[in-house]
Amino acid sequence: MRRIDEAYTRWPFYGVRKMRAWLKREGRSVNVKRVRRLMRRMGLEAIYAQPRLSASGKAHKRYPYLLKDVGIDHPDQVWSADITYLRRRGGFLYLTAVLDWHSRYVLSWELSRSLEGEFCVRALEEALSRGHPEIFNTDQGVQFTSEAFTSVLEARGIAISMDGRGRAFDNIFSERLWRTVKYEETFLRDYADEAEARRGLAAYFRFYNGERLHQALHYRTPAAVYGGRSGDIRDRPDESGRTVAVTPVALRAPSVTATVP
Repeated sequence: MRRIDEAYTRWPFYGVRKMRAWLKREGRSVNVKRVRRLMRRMGLEAIYAQPRLSASGKAHKRYPYLLKDVGIDHPDQVWSADITYLRRRGGFLYLTAVLDWHSRYVLSWELSRSLEGEFCVRALEEALSRGHPEIFNTDQGVQFTSEAFTSVLEARGIAISMDGRGRAFDNIFSERLWRTVKYEETFLRDYADEAEARRGLAAYFRFYNGERLHQALHYRTPAAVYGGRSGDIRDRPDESGRTVAVTPVALRAPSVTATVP
């Protein structure tokens, strides 16, 4: 799974058969069925356009993709959420984050040992305690199409946008965030357990928001572009004793024109 994760981060257009061929070239004997099972377990899907081969198991309300040809020119215009897979010793974790598209500022993040949707709702509610977007974009994963998730947005009058199936580029800002997090943090670590992963990610997102300069932001930090935030993420335990990130509320900065990093 580690090699699949690393390969997918480098070549997200690799499907099951290409991934299996690459693993074989690396000297790892594995069949297509095993690669497909592992990629599904990790939530990985090639990003090229492809026909819809199966319908979702449970019907959900359809939301259109609202961001085609839309210029992103100010903070809190568009937020998005996504999920990625992280390795730890003896297992794995799932990471979700809420991202402001204009500034690349990570408003909240959460970890889970399973793909049950509660951790995504927790991250959403934490982000909404700090701001209010005009549009919220996700893919059509069951965690984001659930009533528990969409009802939080609808209750606040936030427009819901969802990617087309098999179109990961519709959520390109989140996809690039995961690439950055993995190359700069998780691929360099060997998390022993969930607690260590939380500590490492808390430190990394503090750096990412408050210190990491982005070329697409004219060499400013996400915190500066989002609104003068310090980027200082303080750790605190929540009700269950888990450590979560807390960022001070701050004023909005002047708008700038941002491009994909």
